[in-house]
Amino acid sequence: MTALRAGMLLHLTSAASPQFVRPIFFRLIRVHADWITYYGWTWLDGYQLDAKGDAVARRSVFVQEAGLRVLRSDDPPRS
Repeated sequence: MTALRAGMLLHLTSAASPQFVRPIFFRLIRVHADWITYYGWTWLDGYQLDAKGDAVARRSVFVQEAGLRVLRSDDPPRS
């Protein structure tokens, strides 16, 4: 998987965490690499985006790295 960095656009689905039964688009602010978690899981800070790509909520999410879908940074979210 590509190294995560600020500004990346992620599509979070149930593959990343059961909390995303309804998938969301997420603009990454930071990865909490220093926080101790279960193997393969990580905490991310970022913004949940709406269908137009506007930030609607700031969130911290606990996700399984293998389930993250990284989109190109300049791709607008699509519902």
